[in-house]
Amino acid sequence: MSLQDDLKKLSDKIKQYRDEARVQLHLAREDVKDEWDDLEQDWERFRNKIDQVLHDAEGASREARETAEKLGEDLKTGYQNIRNKLK
Repeated sequence: MSLQDDLKKLSDKIKQYRDEARVQLHLAREDVKDEWDDLEQDWERFRNKIDQVLHDAEGASREARETAEKLGEDLKTGYQNIRNKLK
């Protein structure tokens, strides 16, 4: 094979890898977007729960406080995961 043939093969292989990476990147963005949308719904539930607990601070049940804390920790982890995926 000639140098031109070798370079053509290399160029074709790089193009193939590039195209595959582009598709994977697009799919990863969609996965992260879906994850973000789910977290946003959880964020709204968390804010409502926090508002409820803060409003009824003295009367808030232990279960309500624990639920709010658990939701908050789950959200924090979820948003950290998204940040890590986007690095």
